[in-house]
Amino acid sequence: MKFENILAETDGFGRFQIALIVLLVVPRITLPCHFLLNNFIAATPSHHCDFSGLDTEGVFENLTAEQRLAVSLPTRADGTPSSCLMFPEPQFHLLLNSSNTTTLPAGPCQNGWVFDNSTFKSTLATQFDLVCDKRRLTKGTATIFFIGVMLGAVFFGVLCDKYGRRSMLLVSYISAIVFSLISALSNSYIMFAVFRFLTGFGITGISIITIVLNRWIPESARWLIAAGKPEKAHYFLQRCATINRREEFSTRIKPETLSSIISVDQQKRSFTYLDLIKTPRMRRLTVFTGIVWYGVASTYYGISLNITGFGLDLYLTHFIYAAIELPAKFLTYFSLNVIGRRYSQMGTLLATGICILINILTPKSFWMFRTIVAVLGKGLSEAAFTTVFLYTTELYPTVVRQNGVGYTSFMARLGASVSPLIMLLEDVWKPFPEVVFCSVAIFSGLVAWLLPETLNARLPETIEDIEQTRKRSICLSSQDQVKLKPEPEPLKPEENMEKSTMMES
Repeated sequence: MKFENILAETDGFGRFQIALIVLLVVPRITLPCHFLLNNFIAATPSHHCDFSGLDTEGVFENLTAEQRLAVSLPTRADGTPSSCLMFPEPQFHLLLNSSNTTTLPAGPCQNGWVFDNSTFKSTLATQFDLVCDKRRLTKGTATIFFIGVMLGAVFFGVLCDKYGRRSMLLVSYISAIVFSLISALSNSYIMFAVFRFLTGFGITGISIITIVLNRWIPESARWLIAAGKPEKAHYFLQRCATINRREEFSTRIKPETLSSIISVDQQKRSFTYLDLIKTPRMRRLTVFTGIVWYGVASTYYGISLNITGFGLDLYLTHFIYAAIELPAKFLTYFSLNVIGRRYSQMGTLLATGICILINILTPKSFWMFRTIVAVLGKGLSEAAFTTVFLYTTELYPTVVRQNGVGYTSFMARLGASVSPLIMLLEDVWKPFPEVVFCSVAIFSGLVAWLLPETLNARLPETIEDIEQTRKRSICLSSQDQVKLKPEPEPLKPEENMEKSTMMES
């Protein structure tokens, strides 16, 4: 008997499962807030050097704001005041002739900066002066956070299989709350970066653990069976069946039945990350899913963390980017069941890469068209992320599924960590980051085509299920079962008619 048959006895997707989904939504609401927080806390408002120290004789009181800027700051090629340079002394002659300031001596800011507070009252840039030579540190905070998430994926992936989902989810909740509060109260950039890293490390458990910590929510029955705990699995399945009003479950399914699902030698064995690469088919699956997860995350965050340059307000752009994810998720639901997991994954990634390519080739003056394409690409990247979560859990067997999810989450966070650093390549060549994200999306989409389809397929429970050459379906049809048996001897006409009658009944 397979686990799917056991689950059907509890009424499959009933009231119990609906309650689980509702409870899963609540803690996950905080995840995108943390992941995309860098768009706001690391924003850099318009700024210029604080030149108040130049006014030693009180002359500036008689000048307008524009005149003060003109005599204190050199101008850039586009005619705007420099953000990082200032004159060592006021250049009052520029009030009469300001046609050329490039030949005048200028140096770095001496007394800090003055920031435009019309949009942001306080950010990392304004609080810790992360501008000019230190401007890359604002992007670095996103990388630091995602490195914490990346390492946390390995940590929780290992300990979840050892200590269970609920215990580690409690650890994740507490650590995420404590570390995020401390990071908000940080008084230095180093302190903020450390606790931002720990926040990412702690919050990973909420992302990769599938069962919420609640006294009414059990451990994963699949995991308990695979871990050799059929009695505890039977207890939680019984509770599930009771809530779903399937009282006959206890009379039909016994703990001994659950023990037969996975053989004794499998129950006693402890699986590690090394089991993901020990056998040929598992190794192939591990490499391909790692590439796909890296591509999905790198592309998604490459788009999500770049919300400037479209001619729209920062908040409006972020709102549009967030709003497009809702229809993307709904369309993904239908796509997964119509064209399957593999083609959905491949199609969304390739389409995302095409959208990025279109924006690379479109002039900046067509900002409205570029914004529409960017929003479409954001929706497609979200669809790719939604697909890969479900697809991965169906690809890995039960005994190493949490390890597989931990590994793929590690690859995803690696891609997310690198994305802010890739955006720094615009200093080398403006379209360089978009070219990289486009290439990654298309390549990972092609790799997704090499993965097996899991639509209407029986979920693998052991590594042997992956390695054995078999037809993956919910159950073998009666015709397939006949093919697996030795060919019987020809029957006499009377016997053949009798057998046909029995089969019809």
